[in-house]
Amino acid sequence: MNIVSIETKVINLTLKEPFKIALGVIEALPTILIKIETSDGYTGYGESAPISFVTGETLESVEAAIKVMSQSLIGVDSSCIEKIHEIMNRIFRENNSAKAGIDIAIYDILAKRANLPLYKYLGGHASAITTDKTIPMNTPEKMALAAKKIVEEGFEIIKVKLGETPTLDIARIKAIREAIGESTRIRIDANQGWTKTEAIKIINTLEQYDIDVIEQPLKYWDLEGHRLVREKTMIPLMADESLFSPMDAIKIINSNSFDFFNIKLMKSAGLHNALKISSIGEAAGYQCMVGCMGESLVAITAGASLVAGRANVALADVDSTFHIFTPESVTGGVTFEGSKVIFSEKPGLGIEVEWE
Repeated sequence: MNIVSIETKVINLTLKEPFKIALGVIEALPTILIKIETSDGYTGYGESAPISFVTGETLESVEAAIKVMSQSLIGVDSSCIEKIHEIMNRIFRENNSAKAGIDIAIYDILAKRANLPLYKYLGGHASAITTDKTIPMNTPEKMALAAKKIVEEGFEIIKVKLGETPTLDIARIKAIREAIGESTRIRIDANQGWTKTEAIKIINTLEQYDIDVIEQPLKYWDLEGHRLVREKTMIPLMADESLFSPMDAIKIINSNSFDFFNIKLMKSAGLHNALKISSIGEAAGYQCMVGCMGESLVAITAGASLVAGRANVALADVDSTFHIFTPESVTGGVTFEGSKVIFSEKPGLGIEVEWE
């Protein structure tokens, strides 16, 4: 059951169009696939999808970090996930997406060894889930057209990227709501783009457009600012860039700064910490969402499996594969019928990777 090899493979995910958010414009999505083999004949696949302005990592730094950690992980019992994380954390304090890739591959192995699909190994709360689909920032007119198309594709929830000037952001939501009518739900992600004054003004104005939740209006470090915004507005707030670790979850709860958690595997260093964050949230009465970054079906399947596995992870934003051309080297995993995410019953992730 010991780890005998850890390999990496870089693939370039091609975006269908540039993806603009408040933190920057994403034009290319290189990602790193990880393959771990064990002495009892199991192979697990993982993924590290670094985005520098979120996790502080680059493709090169992730490759280097995985290489360094691998030297200490060869020979370790793959069933000892806590020990594996202890080893990785002794070597690096951060490098979370690098750790996430190893973590996902280990969970793939653990579920395969249990002869269970990953979503059942993680709890099996649901056999299918529903995801939203995200609209990147653009003109109000173009975003409204994109929203209308998403509704026609069968999605019941739209996530909208904002985080620029109050006038423009309000105009975007007004145009979108007018285009899609009242029955489609809207989530907003400001990606830290507003000041406290702007956030209060924008959120109070947007209340008339029936918004479900607003992610991360202020800078990640400003928990007190988020608490003040939360006190002066009615739309629930969701922590994203403020939430990386279980300790962050406790700080958020103690500060009364948010209403929801957005868990991303690349921020949390994988499923192991994501499960801890989910449990902390459940104990404190916080519902969780699983979000994603620029990920292929490998990490998307892992994240979606967490949503299906846990009762309090009730929301899903696992839509990155809608925005990329799926690489031919990755097959299997979750499939989509409009907004519905359907799970394979194959053990583990249910994914095969053409490695050569």
